[in-house]
Amino acid sequence: MNFNPRNLAIIGVSGAIGHGFKLLLQKRYPDATLFAFSQCSHNLINYSDEASLAAAAELSAQSEPLDLVIVANGMLHNVDIMPEKSLKDLSAAKFQHLFQVNTITPALIAKYFLPKLNSTNRSIFAALSARVGSISDNKLGGWYAYRASKAALNMMIKNASIEIARKNKNAIIVGLHPGTVDSDLSRPFQRNVAADKLFTPEYAVQKLLEVLENLTPSETGKCFAWDGSEILP
Repeated sequence: MNFNPRNLAIIGVSGAIGHGFKLLLQKRYPDATLFAFSQCSHNLINYSDEASLAAAAELSAQSEPLDLVIVANGMLHNVDIMPEKSLKDLSAAKFQHLFQVNTITPALIAKYFLPKLNSTNRSIFAALSARVGSISDNKLGGWYAYRASKAALNMMIKNASIEIARKNKNAIIVGLHPGTVDSDLSRPFQRNVAADKLFTPEYAVQKLLEVLENLTPSETGKCFAWDGSEILP
């Protein structure tokens, strides 16, 4: 399907997937304008400051509307937080932190970036989600805060897709599951992953871009895996 974006934005380019998208999009669309945002480098952005998010959206769309926005931030663990194995591991602090990163931040990014999408031609807003955010797919339990934060993200995507469709029929708003990518996020949990299911960031973003390039507005509000399959709520 023909997709020739002229104006692109990636939020979260300091991570493996965000950086991979930056490199691939520069190669795939060399004539497009690409805005790359990160809390660590590039165009600095402060996820906890709505004025910073609004300024980033204004900067990205100052010359023309956005054709593609990718939100690549996310968190599974850090030095103080690991996924819960049982109820006894739950804490309010874990839930608050993971919801802030995985749900609230993408929602606030959407608040400012979605109105900047191109309404004349097909445009896409995609946020990194996860298969473990699917309630119907959950057969193992555990990872309470992470699963819940991604499930909430998927609901935010669905809500936003309904609202934006009323004004912009060409907008596509989706979640993306990249599979298990060899990155800092997945490294402590790779032991039981089959070799052919552990993807390099380059492979993951290549597959995800193929998914994005073939989406239609009728698929807005859904979540798709790296292989193009829909992940059910």
